[in-house]
Amino acid sequence: MNPVRKKRLIIIVAILLGVVATVALGLTALQQNINLFYTPTQIANGEAPEGARIRAGGLVKNGSVQRSEDSLTVDFVVTDGDADTPIQYRGILPDLFREGQGIVALGRLNASGVLVADEVLAKHDENYMPPEVSDALEKTGMLKHYEDGQKESKK
Repeated sequence: MNPVRKKRLIIIVAILLGVVATVALGLTALQQNINLFYTPTQIANGEAPEGARIRAGGLVKNGSVQRSEDSLTVDFVVTDGDADTPIQYRGILPDLFREGQGIVALGRLNASGVLVADEVLAKHDENYMPPEVSDALEKTGMLKHYEDGQKESKK
């Protein structure tokens, strides 16, 4: 192999190694920041990874909110009509958080199936629901039930 071809081959190999290293570092960084949405049914079926940061959403089940008397810990249940997921949150809940409303909780699923949330997001007005929650409720038929409840509460 003559020296010019050898030099070109070395340059091409170096560029390819650089591209591979860049893609690998980028994917590693993205993987750490990704948090996928799971419905209560998917969590109940074991599809959600334990210990990984996930988003879970649905309607806050009526009668499920339990507030601790001596701390900011709140336990509640989120449902999509087919399954329920218990959620534990320590902190101040959004003003619009209430039973029967759509929420999204960000946190980690523990070994006993409880989502330990570090952030709870509630809808910001009476007509909005996070798209993931809306899609999940539509699949189970709970969206119609939720909308009917909204119409009755406006009367």
